[in-house]
Amino acid sequence: MASHGRPGAVRKTKKGPTIGTGGHGRQSLEGKGPTPKAEDRPYHKAYKNKELAERSAAKRAGGGKGAGTGRSKGKAAEEVVTGRNSVVEALRAGIPAKALHVAIRIEMDDRVRESLKMAAERGIPVMETGKPELDRMTDGAVHQGLMLQIPPYEYADALDLVDETIERYRRGHIGNAPLFVALDGITDPRNLGAIIRSASAFSSHGVIVPERRSVGVTASAWKTSAGAAVRVPVARVGNLNSALKSFKEKGIFVLGLDGDGDVSLPELTLGRDPICIVVGSEGKGLSRLVRENCDQIVSIPIDSAMESLNASMAVGITLYEVSRQRAV
Repeated sequence: MASHGRPGAVRKTKKGPTIGTGGHGRQSLEGKGPTPKAEDRPYHKAYKNKELAERSAAKRAGGGKGAGTGRSKGKAAEEVVTGRNSVVEALRAGIPAKALHVAIRIEMDDRVRESLKMAAERGIPVMETGKPELDRMTDGAVHQGLMLQIPPYEYADALDLVDETIERYRRGHIGNAPLFVALDGITDPRNLGAIIRSASAFSSHGVIVPERRSVGVTASAWKTSAGAAVRVPVARVGNLNSALKSFKEKGIFVLGLDGDGDVSLPELTLGRDPICIVVGSEGKGLSRLVRENCDQIVSIPIDSAMESLNASMAVGITLYEVSRQRAV
């Protein structure tokens, strides 16, 4: 009989399990489930590329990793203010807040004490949070142990706001004709905040912003408005051109601001009528369709050496002139 293996050795065949094995090795025979995607495997290049892309997107949305404002990871509708200076300034400005997060065993200074004092006075919940959790909630931004959660702004409906204002004017509940400001392509929150502040100063009844390609009411806009965002409603519209057409049907004159206007601001004759002032971005100005939907294009006389005015400045000057005409 032929033998296999070592010369002179006869191979013995064992039938059944060996005593004492106890099923050792059974786990190695069990399935481990489907193979994870490349971008979900930490050791894979695709995982690192995905991480880099997410960090880049976070920088674009939240202004980088420095102290300031950003978005809490996984909560796009909720904004956060990070860093001791930014938090204390936000609280001083009266920005609505959902909660103040303070790092456990934080090193106290005047900014931390003032933040805690203002939070207590305003009834804002103060939560002790571990540093790892703060790092996660701020997506790695420099928080210095302080983070303020800002609830999403509740926008008014533009058409409802216009209808309500017109009705109040007809009933004599407000003395001046409806006055609104609409933004076309404004993306800087500080511009929006300054416009809201001017709107409040000159008795405007609301600010209209488009849903797309436009700034919203962020913590930065709140702070720049110096609290005026509490007094002046901001409304969002899906399509600015459609909204302007509806305003005109309701008897509101639409005035666009542009350097090449057909009417100079001092010669404006519609100041006492119901109006909506539309301002475009500093670089592009009014879009073509918005321009076509305006009843008049108004220009502000400026020194020839100056190319253009900042959007918020142009709105402030125009609102002042309208307010002056209505006071006469």
